[in-house]
Amino acid sequence: MIGSLAALLLFQLAGEVCVRLTGLPLPGPVLGMILLSTALLIRGHTPVAFSNTSRGLLNYLALLFVPAGVGIITHLARVADEWIAIAITLVVSTALTMVVTAFTLRALMPRKDA
Repeated sequence: MIGSLAALLLFQLAGEVCVRLTGLPLPGPVLGMILLSTALLIRGHTPVAFSNTSRGLLNYLALLFVPAGVGIITHLARVADEWIAIAITLVVSTALTMVVTAFTLRALMPRKDA
């Protein structure tokens, strides 16, 4: 598990370094994830150690929402002041995500002839 976590952190570091060197308008961890995905595609399969580590991390994914919840409670007065903008942003971003997902799914799904 330590080796897998080290590899994940190295890919994140590689993404950060690439972003800082090139000035890409992309978060470093996102670029690191793209690099990791590319490496796994080139390899052809996911190592068992990566699979086990990722399942272990997914089991505790809900814990990552605790800091966000604490932040909302801490800044509740500001949220109350700006609730209309927050609500509009949530609705529009959710709708946009659903539309993009639908078009992506439609483009990637094999077509069935009737």
